[in-house]
Amino acid sequence: MHGIGRRMLEMFVNADGGDYRGRTIPCEKDHLYEFIEYRDKKLLTVLGSVIVKRAYYYDRECKGGYCPKDRVMDIEGTSYSSGVRRMMSKVGAYRPFGLGHEDLYELADIRVSAKEVERISHMVGGQAEAFHVAEAEASLSGNIIPIKPVPKMYVCVDGTGVPVVKKETAGRKGKGADGQAKTREAKLGCVFTQTGFDREGLPVRDDDSTSYTGAIETAAVFGTRVYREALRRGMNSAGEVIMIGDGAPWIWNIADEQFYGATQIVDLYHAREHYWNIAKACFGQNKDMLHQWAEERRNELDAGKPEEVIDAINRCSFLPGYDRKICEREAGYFEKNKERMRYADFRKRGLFVGSGVLEAGCRTVVGQRLKQSGMHWTVRGANSIIALRCNIMSNRWEDFWEHRAAA
Repeated sequence: MHGIGRRMLEMFVNADGGDYRGRTIPCEKDHLYEFIEYRDKKLLTVLGSVIVKRAYYYDRECKGGYCPKDRVMDIEGTSYSSGVRRMMSKVGAYRPFGLGHEDLYELADIRVSAKEVERISHMVGGQAEAFHVAEAEASLSGNIIPIKPVPKMYVCVDGTGVPVVKKETAGRKGKGADGQAKTREAKLGCVFTQTGFDREGLPVRDDDSTSYTGAIETAAVFGTRVYREALRRGMNSAGEVIMIGDGAPWIWNIADEQFYGATQIVDLYHAREHYWNIAKACFGQNKDMLHQWAEERRNELDAGKPEEVIDAINRCSFLPGYDRKICEREAGYFEKNKERMRYADFRKRGLFVGSGVLEAGCRTVVGQRLKQSGMHWTVRGANSIIALRCNIMSNRWEDFWEHRAAA
């Protein structure tokens, strides 16, 4: 069936006789392209290889030529059809390139090398990023289709380390014994909406409302990125905007600069990790005391009383084996973020207090593909795969390819 389809496809793409457009066609610089000859191109399609006949034109003044048919068929500079490139990039977004080319052969009889899967994945990833940027610019200009207002929009931000090649960490300090950084932080943001509650009165995330955006880049650049994504999703028509993060200063800087007036919440589960650091440091040898102390802090935090947690941490200074450095650090964390820890009040307002969606996103969007054993990325390569995975996980894969087809 593939063989029959391939022959029919070859007849179809060549039915125009090579897309001859006359002896000359205009150049963008007011020159003329002259017809030189017909040239064949071997093209790998999802049905197999076909020969495409194309009229070739040459501009003697610009000293460059092209085949108009290549542009029409979206095969300029490549020997793969858009359908094959789509398959290669999706495989590359999910699987290591060395396994991806085997999958293509096993499932679709498409024979390409692992290096070609990598190259095409990076290329299409760059195009996916350009698609996101174009939409973001449209949202800034107001040239977007009006979006139905939602009561609550959440913006969650986090970061996770991605292993990179040595040249990408030159001059960067790391946590290892040698002081050399081995990772770069990929910043990931997700936007979702909430309109209702479950039977117990707990907030419920709207189905299929989560979209992701991310890259290895500075906090300032990423802040603009996530702000534009929120605008695209209709932030200006949302009744309330809530930003959730783990307490890192760079996240709240973005909140203050890009989401002024939004409700800021420290992810409850991250906050709990910080009092557990104290519990382990001060009561690590006494499990009963450890769990009792941590349970009391849990109740205080759930009640939205971080001041009581801070007092309890400060009282630990009278305990034997007191670790001043850890206690001061964690007390400072709660002090800086106490207004973002009024969890009882947030719950009364029907808000989420945890960023489980983003935690899962860091694992699925970044971790599952870019943090496998033995992997080391360039920043450019990692960002292209992150762009592909954000596109797929945001259920925007079809939108991207429709945009390419219409361009």
